[in-house]
Amino acid sequence: MKPTLLILAAGMGSRYGGLKQIDKFGPSGESIIDYSIYDAIKAGFKKVVFIVRESFLEDIKAIYEPRLQGKAELVFVTQDISDIPDDIAVNPERTKPWGTAHAVLVAKDVIEDPFAVINGDDYYGHTAFETLIDYFDQCMDEGIDDEYSMIAYYLSNTLSDHGTVNRGICHKTDGYLDKIVETLKISKSSDAGDGSYDLDGQQHSLSPETLVSMNMFGFFPDFFDLTEAYFRDFLKNRGMELKSEFFIPFVLDQMIQTGTKKLRVLESDSQWFGVTYQEDKPLVMEKINALIQSKQYPESLWNQV
Repeated sequence: MKPTLLILAAGMGSRYGGLKQIDKFGPSGESIIDYSIYDAIKAGFKKVVFIVRESFLEDIKAIYEPRLQGKAELVFVTQDISDIPDDIAVNPERTKPWGTAHAVLVAKDVIEDPFAVINGDDYYGHTAFETLIDYFDQCMDEGIDDEYSMIAYYLSNTLSDHGTVNRGICHKTDGYLDKIVETLKISKSSDAGDGSYDLDGQQHSLSPETLVSMNMFGFFPDFFDLTEAYFRDFLKNRGMELKSEFFIPFVLDQMIQTGTKKLRVLESDSQWFGVTYQEDKPLVMEKINALIQSKQYPESLWNQV
């Protein structure tokens, strides 16, 4: 088995003002992606697949091929708006790619083993990758083939000290996801990590242990065939729209509601953080430096693996 890390890195970074995928956050020029790859390799992932756009493929290759040489198998796949079934007509004026589930689909020819999916601009922490490796091992050992998994974070580890955030609140039964409720403008209420949000003029509180999705998933290769069928239906219904998007949560919800697959909720106690705007960069650099000071990472990642 060659557990694979699939990194969604095809975003253009319009709100950030540049390519977050290659921006430097660590003391030796590391990106956020570098820390995810480092954690994944240490946890037992053997292969890394980047989903990127053709326009910056060579820039990404120039950085990550030297860094990962001899450390993990590395593959690059480009996401393009034209990567759709030939027999389905879509709006010829569309310029926007088809979303995260489509980005996963374009990797179908290069992944043959269990794989994790992450965003390229988010920091997930080492325990999340270790949890997924343990999950893959269990499923393979016990012949479990009717489920996938998601990593859920404690709300307290995802809140911001500098404003409100939107989070997908996870509701589960017996360890499996029932639904994700998108909850807007959650603010940090105390140092303990309590959260609060306004709904119809009423304030509601959230426990620090509330589980939230940060778009980290564990799949098996049959995900591709199942998702391809959903994608065909999606294009038939919404392919003429200029901005419709085929998201991973949409696909998973369809699988859950039809009984095709279950989604096991795996809890992680890691601290999560991400970067959306240039203003986020100093805070992210501060958090990475704190992790280095606490000896969770060396100052120079790729001299250590």
